[in-house]
Amino acid sequence: MDWLDNSPRRVMVAVLLACLGLLAFGLYLQEVVGLVPCPMCIVQRYALILIAVCAALTGATGKKGLQVTGYVAMVVLGVLGAYVAARQSWLQWYPPEVASCGRDLYGMIETFPLQRAIPMIFRGGGDCTQVDWTFLGGSIANWSFLWFSAMALVGLALVWRQTRRR
Repeated sequence: MDWLDNSPRRVMVAVLLACLGLLAFGLYLQEVVGLVPCPMCIVQRYALILIAVCAALTGATGKKGLQVTGYVAMVVLGVLGAYVAARQSWLQWYPPEVASCGRDLYGMIETFPLQRAIPMIFRGGGDCTQVDWTFLGGSIANWSFLWFSAMALVGLALVWRQTRRR
């Protein structure tokens, strides 16, 4: 684990850049390719945003106590994101007979007043069981699981490194 001993700040920058890259790719798939994110995709985006914020704040601080707190938060968020991605992968592999992930965007805006429609928009409108895109045989949920797991493992390695130094 030589890379951890050199500079944990560089590791945090790498995590931050990975999160930003994944979020940008998700927006590309949504806006350019035309994929509609499902509610689980939206939850995974929130987890990525929170991990990016943790990485930025942890990398910016010089206080060891805050760094350990940031690493632990990254582990927890990584595990939660991996759980949601694993659940979505499970739903894609074994879809239920009746899948319901919410209403479409235009239906929400036409049916509900704006103050009720806006929170619904952030829940997503796609089908959680549908596989719209694959890369090397893995769906978006499969790849998200791998990325979240990697971020949680990096956070665990950083926590282990800090506790080993004490």
